[in-house]
Amino acid sequence: MLITALIFAGLAVLVHVYIFVLESLRWTDPSTRKTFGTSESEALATKELAFNQGFYNLFLAVLAAVGIVAAATGHHEVGAALVLAGCGSMLLAGLVLLFSSPKKAKAALVQLTFPLIAVVLTVVWLL
Repeated sequence: MLITALIFAGLAVLVHVYIFVLESLRWTDPSTRKTFGTSESEALATKELAFNQGFYNLFLAVLAAVGIVAAATGHHEVGAALVLAGCGSMLLAGLVLLFSSPKKAKAALVQLTFPLIAVVLTVVWLL
């Protein structure tokens, strides 16, 4: 069960690193603007906010990744705690997006699905 949880946590990490790249490194690129549905002027006006937001995603990914490494190297409880903290935060952020911007439900589901599965499986493993 723990291995499966770590696999889903790893997928969540990859998604959030990708979001970091989009928000912090490629925010004004045409393909990223298309993904987020923003115009060039909107992207330029929100560039600093997106840069900061991207780093939040990166830090959550790093937290979960450290948890994966800890659990995989025999520190199961510490790893589980870090995975729960990182993936739990990703899940909650996805829920905030889902409920605050229902038109962005698809993006919210991309953001929260892997963390949700990782959290559920980790909790089941801990029980």
